[in-house]
Amino acid sequence: MSDLTIKLAPSILAADFARLGEQVREAEQAGADRVHVDVMDGHFVPNLTMGPVVVKALRPVTRLPLEVHLMVEAPDDFLDAFAEAGADALIVHVENAVNLHRTVGHIKKLGKKAGVALNPATSPVMLAEILPDVDLILVMTVNPGFGGQRFIANTLGKIRRVRQMIDQSKKDIELEVDGGIDAETAPQVVTAGARVLVAGSAIFGYAGGVAAAMNRLRGSESNN
Repeated sequence: MSDLTIKLAPSILAADFARLGEQVREAEQAGADRVHVDVMDGHFVPNLTMGPVVVKALRPVTRLPLEVHLMVEAPDDFLDAFAEAGADALIVHVENAVNLHRTVGHIKKLGKKAGVALNPATSPVMLAEILPDVDLILVMTVNPGFGGQRFIANTLGKIRRVRQMIDQSKKDIELEVDGGIDAETAPQVVTAGARVLVAGSAIFGYAGGVAAAMNRLRGSESNN
């Protein structure tokens, strides 16, 4: 896989919030391509995490793009606030965006990249009508809500199908995966067609440090 351009998106959900800025800077220096911000409202998923204030605090800390993954019941209510806080990309779920085309259009009007996410049990068929309008597809490889979960192997087939849909569209759409990504699963999702890997625990929870963790992930990709 050494001929492929694979991007790493450290998820700050697994970072040490007492030194969040320091860890994000460390990830940037180690070659991260973007920072993934998991937003949960305790309704759409069983957890409560961060809001626009965290994005606003991170914006002056890093030059990396900040992508906000909205795992919330009413994503439209938060788009403007996260855009104003400094987000570069906004990702919404197909499962709960009532008027998905309108939501994606609003993200574009805000001047941000628009992404749509699929939960593990959601069929790629749900992407058919929105695919031409998005910049990014995020395939969840765990059920959203908590970090550190075990990778769901059945999602590899879905990644392959989404890869095929993107290739057939002939559009410049990124295929990103999130959940249980580590040195063992990274080469599997890359082989299936993913090009952006979100990793939280495997980066910020690695005993050898952030830089070593990212090198380990990149090594697993190129050795596949």
